[in-house]
Amino acid sequence: MEGKVQGEQPLLTPYKMGKFQLSHRVVLAPLTRQRSWNNVPQPHAILYYSQRATKGGLLITEATGVSDTAQGYAHTPGIWTKEQVEAWKPIVDAVHAKGSIFICQLWHVGRVSKREFQPNGQAPLSSTDKALTPQVRSNGFDVAEFTAPRRLTTDEIPQVVNDFRLAARNAMEAGFDGVEIHGAHGYLLDQFMKDQVNDRTDKYGGSQENRCRFPLEVVEAVVNEIGADKVGIRLSPFGHHAQAGDSNPTALGRYMVESLNKYGVLYCHMVEPRIRAAGEMYEGPHSLVPLRKAFNGTFIAAGGYVKEDGNNAVAEERADLVAFGRWFLANPDLPKRFALNAPLNKYDRETFYAPEPIIGYTDYPFLEDFE
Repeated sequence: MEGKVQGEQPLLTPYKMGKFQLSHRVVLAPLTRQRSWNNVPQPHAILYYSQRATKGGLLITEATGVSDTAQGYAHTPGIWTKEQVEAWKPIVDAVHAKGSIFICQLWHVGRVSKREFQPNGQAPLSSTDKALTPQVRSNGFDVAEFTAPRRLTTDEIPQVVNDFRLAARNAMEAGFDGVEIHGAHGYLLDQFMKDQVNDRTDKYGGSQENRCRFPLEVVEAVVNEIGADKVGIRLSPFGHHAQAGDSNPTALGRYMVESLNKYGVLYCHMVEPRIRAAGEMYEGPHSLVPLRKAFNGTFIAAGGYVKEDGNNAVAEERADLVAFGRWFLANPDLPKRFALNAPLNKYDRETFYAPEPIIGYTDYPFLEDFE
């Protein structure tokens, strides 16, 4: 019976992503949870991720810092030290024991930070020295404040590229199946791509090609380090997160996917235009379809999806896979609930970022808890 139900739902059909055979298309989106004390992943993450792992499922980690300058929030994990790599290993092993594919999202926040998160209390790094005004977090009520950034010099940029390369190598050492470069949501790579932020006059600023140069140097370095078949990237060309908008997002997105095709990366994970910023949805004229058609690899769509429009996106070939965030956070057995058309647990925004190792993290019930 369950097989029949699965056959009717495009989200629950198998898919081959490069060398990875997926049993369904419901992806765990990367979700910052702020439960990694001193930027080191904790044992409670073993349960959190393995709860959401299924045979042939695809999980993407929370955003994971590539260096000591990459942090912008308390208790977010990193992967630049030996201690962090060792701490990730049992988490990766637990996910693999369930038969899931596990991707590590590599992150540098750029100017979305403040001195207290930076080494020696220095200014955060960015494409610009323009400050970011206070922002409401995606839980809807926390307000984050930021320190004015320091503009990276032309000569410093290769060092940041190298930080991503080393982080990718460390992810392989930790046992991950691949990495996702975080190029979305107003963080460092987005701060270079978007003309609302990037006001540089060197080879990394001005034209679209120049603004995309640094992100593509990161892609090239990571591909050369671990292989294109293990590399994805997340982009939000239509987003305005952290005051990072672009005057021509469709052209920016197209330039990036066409450039990514040259490297043969495994997947592109794109945020829907309806997601303007954290917790902000709107319906506008833009669509991911032209970008999906232009990209040669696996295309993952994210942003405000529920089961119905996720199924439609796959059925209409607007996406190969669909990433779910808040609903997967609150429903560790989300693919099973979709298969059975079961009701979903509601998510609690107040515990999204709470430094709680259990509450709002590993205590969301499974379906069988109600039986």
